[in-house]
This record gives sequence, C-alpha cells and structure tokens, in this order.
Amino acid sequence: MIENTIYLDEKYSTTKLLTREKPEIVNNSEDKFESVLFLSEGKERKSEGGLRTKGYYKKSYEDKPLISIITVVYNGEKYLEETILSVINQTYDNVEYIIIDGGSTDGTIDIIKKYNDKIDYWVSEKDDGIYDGMNKGIKLCMGDIIGLINADDWYEKDTISLVIEKYLENNDYDIFHGNINYIDKSQKKYKPKFTYTNMLYKGMSLYHPTCFVKKSLYNDELFDSNYKLVADYKFIFSMMLKEKNFYYIDKVLANMRAGGAGTAFWKRIVEGHKIRNDLGFIKFLVYVTSFYRISITLASKLKKMLKI
Repeated sequence: MIENTIYLDEKYSTTKLLTREKPEIVNNSEDKFESVLFLSEGKERKSEGGLRTKGYYKKSYEDKPLISIITVVYNGEKYLEETILSVINQTYDNVEYIIIDGGSTDGTIDIIKKYNDKIDYWVSEKDDGIYDGMNKGIKLCMGDIIGLINADDWYEKDTISLVIEKYLENNDYDIFHGNINYIDKSQKKYKPKFTYTNMLYKGMSLYHPTCFVKKSLYNDELFDSNYKLVADYKFIFSMMLKEKNFYYIDKVLANMRAGGAGTAFWKRIVEGHKIRNDLGFIKFLVYVTSFYRISITLASKLKKMLKI
C-alpha cells in the first residue's frame, strides 16, 4: 500500500489509492482544452456525482501510473451495468473512471447512481453527440493514459494491467491497442482478424475500445465532433500521419457488441472519404484503395454520391 493513500474498498479497482489532496491542475496555453475536475453546468444539467464530489481524488505514482477510463452513454440501461463492472473489477489498482451521460431518459442514471461510490466522476446533461461527450470526458481525466469503452462494450478483467505493463516497459509508445471479441446480433462471439496500422489509409483498422492513448496526444488534438460516426478514425489516422508510436498487444482487450451509430455503413464510408481528403490524400488513391472490392455498379453509385 502506498503511504498516505485511502482504500475505501479493496474489492474494486476504482476505490483504491485515493487521496484527500486536491490535484493541482496546470494548463498550458498550447493545449487544445483546459483540464478540469468538474464540468461547469451545461445544457439541461440533470445531475452529477462520484468520488470527486465527496472530496476523493486520484493521481499517478512512479510505479503505479493512473489510467483514466471514459464511458459515454445515452439511454444505455440494457448493457451499461456490465460495462461498469468490467471497469471497477479490473486487476490493476490505480484506475479513474469517468461517465458522461447525454441526458438519458431511461434507467441509465439509476444504474450510474448504484455505483456512485465506485465512479470518480459522472455527469448527466445534454451534449452534442458521442464525440462531444468523449471530449468532455478527456477534459476531466487526470491519468497519464486514457481508454474509452462504450456503454454496450466491456473489458477483459486484466486489460488495464496488460496495458500498464507495456507502458512501464517502454514509455516511448503513444497508443496501445489489441484484439477484440466481436459479438454479433445472434450473440455469437468471434475475434476479427487483426489489421495493422499501415492499413489505416483504407479505414478504421484498429478496434477503438482496445485503444489506450497518452493524454498528451489529446492535448494536441481532440475528437472532431463535426464527424458523427468516425471521428475516432480521424484521430487515430491523424496520429499515424504524425508518426506517433503504436504498440500492438496480441491479447483480447475488449468485447464489442454489434449495433450502435458506428454501423451506419454508407455514412461511415462517406465520412471516411472526407477525412482522408481533409488529411491530404488524393481522391484517386482513395478510390482505388478503399473501394476495389465493391462491385462496378455500387462503385459507380458511390462515385456520384461523393462527386469524384
């Protein structure tokens, strides 16, 4: 046990290594956002809570870096509890958990309140979509590394321990990622074939629920909320173009259910195409590499849609 730390409950990863010492936040003028401990009241604030509101905080230690996990949710009562349990039951013991609720109208807030004393901070208020919620969460994170897990996905029990192990071995890496179990609509589970980062020019070839990113990268670039479906792809692709270092962990780190906004196939293709253009890729290259498996008829329709 680290000296002068508080263990409220040794059963959970998020109720250990707490302190009453309020963190001193230093914001740099070059950062894209201002780090905060609490969000100022936003649109239609419903409620907020968590350990921070009771005066408990977290920080990093030399051999126990703090890792922050964010869940963004809206009307996610069906699976949210499983997501929460997968975070608070991690084997690693310096975990900060932030939940951003978009003003749910179902039983989501009741589920969050059930785990109020195991979540560092949560807030329920209207937002401008999932990526706006993620950006809010990032501003609240005090950890060295940030992971994002959706409200219908969940981690393996030792996921964070594996990430921290690799982080401590080599701090030169910027983004850690791994394998995922995909659960289709029939509840069948399978592991998709891993695709390397050098395939990002074609589309999102990493699994975002398995990605853990140094907070310093978000200081330079947040999610572009102008994209409603694939802003995570833009961020990861941008990091590759900036030659950030990726570390692949050959283990299943997360489980992801089929469904959600990200499955809108054609809209994802259109947004992905725009992202590649915005980041400087010529249309011809995109056309050849992204759509070579699509039939001539579909490719022709898509070409007209994109006005190539």
